Amino acid sequence: MTKKRKILIAIGILLVTLLAFVGGQVYSKYVARLKGEGIAQVATWNFKVNGQEEKVQTINLQSSYNNGTLLNNKIAPGTKGQFDIVVDSTGSDVGIYYSINFTNEQNKPKNLKFTYNNIQYSSITELTTVLSGVINSNEEQKKKTFTINWEWKYETGNTKEEIVTNDKIDTEDGKIISNYTFDVIVSGNQINPNS
Repeated sequence: MTKKRKILIAIGILLVTLLAFVGGQVYSKYVARLKGEGIAQVATWNFKVNGQEEKVQTINLQSSYNNGTLLNNKIAPGTKGQFDIVVDSTGSDVGIYYSINFTNEQNKPKNLKFTYNNIQYSSITELTTVLSGVINSNEEQKKKTFTINWEWKYETGNTKEEIVTNDKIDTEDGKIISNYTFDVIVSGNQINPNS
């Protein structure tokens, strides 16, 4: 072997060694990167209605009327009362859209009326359109109370004829209606944080 060829081989070995060393350093930099943990805390979800974590099952108008004159604990013309529905998102980290729906109303006495926020409604199902809203995640007060009044007035009407007609209606309703019922469905849905 010639001297020149020996020098070229030595330079080649040196270059390969140098490249291996530099390449190893570059590679080790990528390998030696610090590995961290990704942490994402999941927002807490909490929604209660009247202290329960499920839907309201029953609202009993008889129990919302405090008068010992009711016969067999039944409502009648001349009685009135109120009940509350409490929507609570305390402990929830997300905003909640709530809605209160009344469905399946059956056997309602014709002259029984409901009042919410000083507005009178002929039927409980009419309240469905006004009992919904949002409890934002940053609100200080996360409980909302809805007080609904009901009244079955005695001798309703503006003229003597209207009063006589309504008394007949009340008498007929009293004879045929034994159980006025409606379903209450209260739902809460998480608000999309991007909306």
